[in-house]
Amino acid sequence: MRRYLIAGLLVWVPLGITIWVLHFLLTSLDQILLVLPEGARPRALLGFDIPGLGLVVAFVILLVTGVVAANFFGQRLIGAWERLLGRIPFVKSIYSSVKQVSDTLLSDKGNAFRKALLVEFPRPGSWTIGFLTGTPASAIAPHLPGDHVSVYVPTTPNPTGGYFLMLPRAQVRELDMTVDEALKYIISMGVVVPRVTTPVLPPRVDAPPSAAAAPVADSRN
Repeated sequence: MRRYLIAGLLVWVPLGITIWVLHFLLTSLDQILLVLPEGARPRALLGFDIPGLGLVVAFVILLVTGVVAANFFGQRLIGAWERLLGRIPFVKSIYSSVKQVSDTLLSDKGNAFRKALLVEFPRPGSWTIGFLTGTPASAIAPHLPGDHVSVYVPTTPNPTGGYFLMLPRAQVRELDMTVDEALKYIISMGVVVPRVTTPVLPPRVDAPPSAAAAPVADSRN
């Protein structure tokens, strides 16, 4: 019976957590519809709510914003908006910090969180997984001996907290795993092991045996 109970838990626990997370996201995104006038909401027009409609609205808003921000006029408009926010003391510090982090993480040109590393932390002989976030700032690099890299070492099972380290490049080892695989490995406390793809080598083809050399007749006979 214990075996069947564990097998049932293995099926329902991931499914239940997935459903709960999706329900939480959909319910939270449906709150976007509250910005609409009451007469324009689905309940007023159709007589009932449409679950997930907030997700569609959020997707459309992001898509339209991206199209506007990608052209010249949109960039001028966003630049003016950022200059306006930059004049507000408290808002300026929050907005600029969040924008720098988002540009670094979400931009295709950035290198932050693109590589998983094996680092020796918190003491010699103890190893953990970290993520490459860049190189030390220009104000710090001259005070460090040699070439250093910036590494974020997350905690487990909550990777949003962690430690920021500046380590010599020679002391970090790049891992042959994606960032997603490394995060799963950290969150699961080492239970979900990344799959190792062993390359399939082509079958060895032996060279055909060389033909025996024909005897050379002695011209003196």
